[in-house]
This record gives sequence, structure tokens and C-alpha cells, in this order.
Amino acid sequence: MSVDTPHGEAQVELDDTAGPRGLLVLGHGAGGGVEAPDLLGARAAARDAGLAVARVLQPYRVAGRKAPAPAAQLDAAWAAVVAHLAGLLPGVPQIHGGRSSGARVACRGAAALGPVGVLALAFPLLAPARRDGTRPDRGPEIDAVTVPVLAVSGANDRFGVPAPSATREVVVLAGDHSLRARGPVAAAVRPWLEGLLEGLPMRTPAP
Repeated sequence: MSVDTPHGEAQVELDDTAGPRGLLVLGHGAGGGVEAPDLLGARAAARDAGLAVARVLQPYRVAGRKAPAPAAQLDAAWAAVVAHLAGLLPGVPQIHGGRSSGARVACRGAAALGPVGVLALAFPLLAPARRDGTRPDRGPEIDAVTVPVLAVSGANDRFGVPAPSATREVVVLAGDHSLRARGPVAAAVRPWLEGLLEGLPMRTPAP
């Protein structure tokens, strides 16, 4: 499915269910796509829990570029896709997330876009080193999220692992930033999704 955004066309892979209790919207890493193992693990967990799943390919990747667009463009495109999906599935609570860059986008947009939770896969706490050796801290992006967060990271992630907080659960798996442990990711994500949705009203399938 193509979705027009202020910065070009995004592509959305939508797995729908009849009368889903929720919609998990997932973004990809900076140079990757929507077939990353951890995204597919999260997708499997959400489908098993009865959620619809939308995996979003940002416009710069649709255009064939690997270098990511500026953060403001990523955020604007994400917001456009989220609004489009809300129109397709009105009244369905959304959970936003993604891996690495996609997790950052989901965190930055949480306050304005109103998800009931955020799934941060391989959230990069530290940026790659600059020429002077410094590594900017991206922790404030995930720390600013006030809805429940599940952060899933590899134990050897060179970009760091978020710490637990009052609203953030952290699961550390074997592996690195690529987070290729698809099965363990699914096993970590499913109970969090089910717990998040426990307090939400059940939806009946549309006629």
C-alpha cells in the first residue's frame, strides 16, 4: 500500500485482522527495510495476539536511497502514515515502534501522535562517534516517552542499551545491534503487547 507524505511516497505492508484490538505500526532502521528479523519477530508476536500490523518503509528508502533523510522529514512522513492508518482502522488503538532509527522516530512522535505504547527495538542510545570522538546521547528521545515502553536490545549492542524506568521495561537478548534473534524477540514482545491491551475495550469484528 502506498501512502503520500510531505516528503514522498511511503510503502506500508499491512497485515489486518477482523476487528483487531490494536494496530502495531513499525518503522525500519536507517539503511534497512521492513524485513529485518526483529521487525518480523514483533510482527509475529502481534499477529498471534490478534493485532493488525503495519510495517512502514520511509520515502527515502522507497526512492532507493540508503542514507536516511533528516529527522524532521522522517517524523513528518511517519505522522502522515499514522494518520492514514487511523483512517483505515478508526478507533483502533495504535502502538508505535520500530528498530534503531525507526524506534527513535516512534519515540519522538509519541507525544503528538498518541500511541498507547511504544516498542523500541535496538534503540541506539549513543550516536556513532564524531571526528572528535564524542558520541551524542539520544537517551532523551526515549526518556521523553510517557506511555509504556518496551525496549528490546542485544547484550552487545555497540550503541548501548536503555535502562529500565517506571514506564519502561527492558529485555536484553543475546546478540548485537542487528538483533537477529527473531524468535526471542517475538517471545519478549507478545506478553508485553497482551498486558498493554488488557485494560483496553474489546472490539467486535465489523459486519
